[in-house]
Amino acid sequence: MIRASGITLRRGTKVLLDGADFVVHPGERVGIVGPNGAGKSTLFALLNGQLEPDAGNLDIPAGWRIASIAQEIHDTGREALDFVIDGDTRLRRLQAERAAVDVDRDGLRLAELEAELADAGAFSAQSRAEQLLVGLGFSQEEFRQPVASFSGGWRMRLNLARALMAPSDLLLLDEPTNHLDLDAMLWLERWLASYPGTVLVISHDTEFLDAVARTILHFDQGKLVRYKGGYEDFLTQRAERLRQNQIAYDKQQREAAHLQSFIDRFKAKASKAKQAQSRVKALARMQVLAPMRAAAGIDISIPSPDHMPDPLLSLDGVRAGYPDAPILDGVKLSVRAGARVGILGANGAGKSTLVKTLAGEIEPLGGERKEARGLAVGYFAQHQLDMLDAEATPLLHLARLAPEAREQDLRNYLGGFGFSGDFALAKVGPMSGGEKARLALALVVWKKPNLLLLDEPSNHLDVDTREALTEALAEFEGTMLLVSHDRHLLRTTVDSFWIVADGGVHEFDGDLEDYRDWLANRQGGNASASSATAASAEGGVDRKTQRRLEAESRQRLSTLRKPLETRLRKLEEDMQKLEARKRELDQLIADPGLYEDARRDECRRVLAEHGDLQKRLGEIEEAWLGVQEELDAIQA
Repeated sequence: MIRASGITLRRGTKVLLDGADFVVHPGERVGIVGPNGAGKSTLFALLNGQLEPDAGNLDIPAGWRIASIAQEIHDTGREALDFVIDGDTRLRRLQAERAAVDVDRDGLRLAELEAELADAGAFSAQSRAEQLLVGLGFSQEEFRQPVASFSGGWRMRLNLARALMAPSDLLLLDEPTNHLDLDAMLWLERWLASYPGTVLVISHDTEFLDAVARTILHFDQGKLVRYKGGYEDFLTQRAERLRQNQIAYDKQQREAAHLQSFIDRFKAKASKAKQAQSRVKALARMQVLAPMRAAAGIDISIPSPDHMPDPLLSLDGVRAGYPDAPILDGVKLSVRAGARVGILGANGAGKSTLVKTLAGEIEPLGGERKEARGLAVGYFAQHQLDMLDAEATPLLHLARLAPEAREQDLRNYLGGFGFSGDFALAKVGPMSGGEKARLALALVVWKKPNLLLLDEPSNHLDVDTREALTEALAEFEGTMLLVSHDRHLLRTTVDSFWIVADGGVHEFDGDLEDYRDWLANRQGGNASASSATAASAEGGVDRKTQRRLEAESRQRLSTLRKPLETRLRKLEEDMQKLEARKRELDQLIADPGLYEDARRDECRRVLAEHGDLQKRLGEIEEAWLGVQEELDAIQA
């Protein structure tokens, strides 16, 4: 096991850990959480042997192999497939020695090397690497492309695949989902579920963390506090802990009442659509966790727009992308006043291209983009972090946008985004990615946009800031289009979805669970089409023999599929029963009376059962996805 006692870590003059103790047992899946700058990545550097503690002892079993995601790529001339296989350094060392051995003079060593190579999985290495690349969204045509030909986000995927390729007993994953779409994220969740070693993961994606982690280590005032269960369990346990300590109790109650009022207003106008009901449940969860939000000290507020034309914006037969590489064609859509749309689709399908076209960042290659008089767009994309002036302060950035505003008003506004006191006067350059993202968001919404176009706004944000942003977006009274791989953010803030796929954009009538099913059916359909094409291309088989072979093939498939389909139905029945009970608990949790002192014991039981249900639903969903994957593989 990993055992730390009395660990002290400093970064400059800042104390990150002060006499901290923690234990990680073999095979555990541990989520590391805490605000930006708390020391999560520094802890990983300690575990990786890249630095020594300022005080205390850290014991890691001597024989453990440690794998982690590299932050940089140096060998960019390597082909992607070879680059990933290079992650297995023992295999590469044995292969190099095998290539150099003299067959005639050293037959004994050759035999030993052949045995060691077999033990190292040399004959399956290429297949394993290809599976990792496919799971993370690479096409077969890209396997042999040089690393240098990929963009930064796809290079980080290659680094992740390389880390997963390395045989390891301890896997350290620092923000592994930052550059993944939902498809790749679901695949990674399944891969980690079958990983036999110990996993420590840093992630601000709360649904991913809840799906993967079974223990949480939380950076809390210089210590690492251990919580049993997944991320949802951690939230409810910590919220109860804060309640018991009566931290800012009055403020917490006001926050909870405010959210309850908003939930009631939203329920009154929400349709019966499945996604709207998902949003009600997500908002109820936020109301339960209001004490944590109040304690975090970040209270983002997005100003309401002064006017709202309808429709705000439309695309008519638009062809979008770049002159030498069009991505979307024939796009026809209208952005209505008050719409709240989540944009789904695989990486590279054209989500960012669509948002840039709507924002006017790139001109359509064909068709027409029409905007209403009075349209005010607030556009957030990752490149805006690079546009910040490293030598300027948050206050100066905002003063440049609003030279006529009083300094105190600007300071009050920035305070809601976490830039209060001297922090508002600190240079932007040394700030973390999350702090820069907060500032960029503050600048985007200052001018009261009536249309928010947000492309991955929660990347780099810590959990507390994500919760604050989620609440602010949920209450925003304008129109919003959101691209995000953060499922909690999507569930809580949007009412409908668009899917970007196959060069087009269309509305999707369903929620994220329906989207998961759509993906599974789409993958199965593609596999069936490929099988049919391959069969029709065969030559030299007479029709009678072909019919017999097809019948035998169908029988084999049916025999293989039947137990899996039975298992799938059983899992779906279990899921429906648990979801029915969870809906009952959601109603209890949304009742403010549950948190009165007289019902404290009932509140604890309800929250404990709710956390257990969340975990069991996650486990059943993982099992469902695994069975569905097996069915897809049989079909293929």
